[in-house]
Amino acid sequence: MGHMIRGILDRYALDFYFPSIQVTDVIEVLILTFLIYQIIVWIKNTKAWMLLRGILVLAVFILLAVIFNMHTILFIAENLVTVMATAAIVVFQPELRRGLEKLGERKFLVSVVPFEGNKEKANFSEETREGMIRASYAMGRVKTGALIVVEQAIRLTEYESTGIQLDCLVSSQVLINIFEHNTPLHDGAIIVRGDRIVSATCYLPLSDNMSISKDLGTRHRAALGMSEVSDALVIVVSEETGAVSAALGGKLYRDIKEDELRKMLTEIQAPKKEEGKLHKFWKGRRKNEKRTDE
Repeated sequence: MGHMIRGILDRYALDFYFPSIQVTDVIEVLILTFLIYQIIVWIKNTKAWMLLRGILVLAVFILLAVIFNMHTILFIAENLVTVMATAAIVVFQPELRRGLEKLGERKFLVSVVPFEGNKEKANFSEETREGMIRASYAMGRVKTGALIVVEQAIRLTEYESTGIQLDCLVSSQVLINIFEHNTPLHDGAIIVRGDRIVSATCYLPLSDNMSISKDLGTRHRAALGMSEVSDALVIVVSEETGAVSAALGGKLYRDIKEDELRKMLTEIQAPKKEEGKLHKFWKGRRKNEKRTDE
């Protein structure tokens, strides 16, 4: 009986292909899986989702043209592929740029490799944080519009150059004076880098997100647009209602309370210690070795 089963297995096993799997093959599959997942998330959170749907519709039409031998449609599609690819790159240039910037952000790198994983650096002091909070809600009580951009890892040099260059410490008094009505610097946004205001009356990119509430004006759309193209935290004070809102990561948090704004500023003020995955693995391995030695 055993010889019969072995004979059957030997006969049919030859018909199956069993590839040899190397360690590099597993690593390659993991890298491709991670990249595909990131691309899908990026497409879902940007206008590229509409582009993908359009491509799928065109693919269905082209498939039908192939099935029914529609030579004219196939000729046109074949000659328009290069033009459409170039047009897509031009139209979605901001999204592509943001995707590449995301790859270069320190948070992304630290999650993969241990570069500077143990260092913790404050972006600005507590005095600066509290000064921005006091100024924001003081201006909100008297309905003075304001737009404060708090820079993080991505340098905002190109937006800084659209305004008037400054170099002064952040304080609630300075911020209130800048945004006071009928003053030379009140129009536009200011950019805060560390503990200093580096530029005022800056022009920010407007968001073209169609889901934004219609009762929000240009100031809120500019705050959201800035958060879409950078990692900056943007504080906006409504001139109509006096409500304080904040934009971060392409999301607008409307009418937030003082404690909520303080929490958001604290999170970007001194990022938590992040150790790269490779560093964690090595650290755990060393720890286990010590226990074994003991």
